[in-house]
Amino acid sequence: MKYLLTSAAALALAACGQQSGSTTESSDSNTSEMTSETEVVETNDEASDAMTASEKLDAVLAAQSDDVKARYQYRNPKETLEFFGVEPGMTVVDSLPGEPGWYGNILIPYLGEDGKIIGADYSMEMWPLFTNFATEEFLENRRSWADQYVAAAEAAAGENGPAVDAFVFGSAPESMAGTVDVVLMMRAAHHFNRLEEGRFFTEALADINMVLKPGGIVGVVQHRASEDSPDEWAIGNAGYVKQSQVVSVFENAGFELVDSSEINANPADQPTTDDIVWRLPPSLGTSRDNPELRAEMEAIGESDRMTLKFRKPE
Repeated sequence: MKYLLTSAAALALAACGQQSGSTTESSDSNTSEMTSETEVVETNDEASDAMTASEKLDAVLAAQSDDVKARYQYRNPKETLEFFGVEPGMTVVDSLPGEPGWYGNILIPYLGEDGKIIGADYSMEMWPLFTNFATEEFLENRRSWADQYVAAAEAAAGENGPAVDAFVFGSAPESMAGTVDVVLMMRAAHHFNRLEEGRFFTEALADINMVLKPGGIVGVVQHRASEDSPDEWAIGNAGYVKQSQVVSVFENAGFELVDSSEINANPADQPTTDDIVWRLPPSLGTSRDNPELRAEMEAIGESDRMTLKFRKPE
């Protein structure tokens, strides 16, 4: 087609994982919810060429499964991807995607055969720090993650989909230098931030800077802590990070904040320092045996999220 982990954080990882064979918070953002319904957008070349980018995205989103569509009210994929400037034919990095993931199953038919999707995972040095989660079996599985991602994404893409590649942060190949239009970091920044003592965020941002074209975009969606919350709580262990902290980290790495949006805001999410983000849907990690509390969390909905657009200087 044209075109040192706390038990709370451990619970978070296990609860919100939706990626095939793995359970990370960012995989909450990118589930392996494959759907044959994406065939709907695989029209003939002439019809596909006649579509605008917005129309094509509408068609791709309409073709997703009901489970995926149920998340649109919180993830706002059309508005989010358009805010970040993602268009058919681009080369896009999907951070901690799943195989190929919730956003991956949208991006693959949307980017089309002229595009490219690249999965990017946490480094193997980072994973063992999830001490209550990263079993030997899990770590062994992560060692072959890139091959697993490529195989799953290529299967989803079929003959007329985008090119597919993968890397782990901290070791992006030089062959990707200056080739990427947009890097997406959907709900993945909190673990980078809380483990930055190991310089994992710094290394990831260096890789992002290297693979992006001059003027390329980094799109960040992240659970948001209030600016008056304690720094020690808002470091990311509970899933929440202050917007000012995220902006500071990216600007210190040489990126320019282009714009911010309230597309993914949820004012009903007002966490206290006793709360973790995974108390909310879809994880509902603290209320599985408490129907009354579960209903309360479902009434709040998914987390309040910042949406930030950064640019690599020309």
